[in-house]
Amino acid sequence: MTRAEIVQKAKALGIKVSRLKKEELIRAIQVAEGNFPCFGTAREYCDQQDCLWRKDCMGLDDA
Repeated sequence: MTRAEIVQKAKALGIKVSRLKKEELIRAIQVAEGNFPCFGTAREYCDQQDCLWRKDCMGLDDA
């Protein structure tokens, strides 16, 4: 997901986006959606199989 798409999603949830890094934006979105703010914190394993951000977070290919 591009930064512009992330910003758009954050704004739709009422999150102020100025000065937030990508990781901070995604964590704020996770909280607003009622999820754990864990983006970028997993090391080698993540049990959140349905997470929108999982591939980007874990560095997984689209394959």
